[in-house]
Amino acid sequence: MAGQPVDVVSAMAGTHAQVQSAAELGIALRLDGATRADVQQAPDLVKTFGQRGTVHLLPASELPLWLGALSAVPPGPSPWDENVRMTDEQTETVFAAIGKALDGKELTVDELTEALVELAGPWAGDWVMPAFQDLWPRWRTVTHLAAVRGVLAFGANKGRKITYTNPGVTPAPTRQSLEHVVRSYLRAYGPSTPQRFAHWLNAPIKWAAEVFASIELEQVEVEGEPAWVLPGDLAVPEVTECVRLLPYFDGYSYRVGNQPPSLLYPGKAKDRVMRANFQNLIVNGTVAGLWHQRKSGRRVDITVESLVKLTKRQRAELDEQAQRVGQIIGATPTVTYGPVTVGGHA
Repeated sequence: MAGQPVDVVSAMAGTHAQVQSAAELGIALRLDGATRADVQQAPDLVKTFGQRGTVHLLPASELPLWLGALSAVPPGPSPWDENVRMTDEQTETVFAAIGKALDGKELTVDELTEALVELAGPWAGDWVMPAFQDLWPRWRTVTHLAAVRGVLAFGANKGRKITYTNPGVTPAPTRQSLEHVVRSYLRAYGPSTPQRFAHWLNAPIKWAAEVFASIELEQVEVEGEPAWVLPGDLAVPEVTECVRLLPYFDGYSYRVGNQPPSLLYPGKAKDRVMRANFQNLIVNGTVAGLWHQRKSGRRVDITVESLVKLTKRQRAELDEQAQRVGQIIGATPTVTYGPVTVGGHA
């Protein structure tokens, strides 16, 4: 498609960016001639904690609306023990301290921890939060909530270390925000249901149903089941025969957002691909295998494990996709058909 990286991210209702290179590849694949550098240099994208508390790229112009909607999601029970979690008063103190410490700055986790200990008190830096077989400082239990409050987002990396900064954004009013996010969701994933919207957002189903009911939507029927679309959005897209190589989290995000696994992962794909975060081989709109790339200098070796028999035309299109991946990451690709021997997310 023509356009800019921000147009793709907006059309996707946010791009999962836990693996930044995968997000850059997924965005560039959707733009004519774009490379990772074009995505990296896009000035109108913000990396922050989005839906489900996971790292996403979001359009800067839409950030107040996203934060307003995420702020409205009813919180679930705290996952932290009493000796780990903070009181409401402590949480507000940490939010204020984060906003002050990051104002006009980009700080690593260690630098921000030092600043919060000074601004909020030593308790904010107590190493009590279990994470990755280690302990993190107490304040990190509310990192994604600070992002939702609008006082924290990702800054530019310092070498291999991430940084945080204060985007200086105030969440927009709730109703306006929820309508924006529901409309964005349905444009990307519809027709859909409140149950799937709740799954995508990590929200209570009853609350999601109330949100859907408060917004003007149109009910349709999909394979005998009720679903909802934006008013007038009734055109059924034509099925296009195509082969695509999707990066990590790309196909996963669509499964989380809408379609039942049985439709996206037919046959062998259900057991081989769905249960781990592999890069997906897509044939005619469904998962038909997996792939992996290993970059070495100016070359990239792409291994494709197809679970269906590819036609000559489909192999030719897959080769074109491999060339496009190489162009995006700046390497000359070679394609090998055979088993992917690494685990998911490798």
